[in-house]
Amino acid sequence: MERTVSYDKLWKKLIDKKMSRTDLKEKSGISTVSLAKLGKNENLTTAVLVKICNALDCDISEIMEVIPESVE
Repeated sequence: MERTVSYDKLWKKLIDKKMSRTDLKEKSGISTVSLAKLGKNENLTTAVLVKICNALDCDISEIMEVIPESVE
């Protein structure tokens, strides 16, 4: 079974912290391209994910998960 990355946990965390995607971009120093990739559940470098974790003071498991790919 194929698996894919989901950043749904990140979006929930931003809501809990009352932060926008722009706030995340500015606080973490990630690029607009990286933010767009997050929105599409695309792969990112570990360095980008660590920047996000540092900005949100959290562990990587709190912002992403690997889930079975949906079959449509």
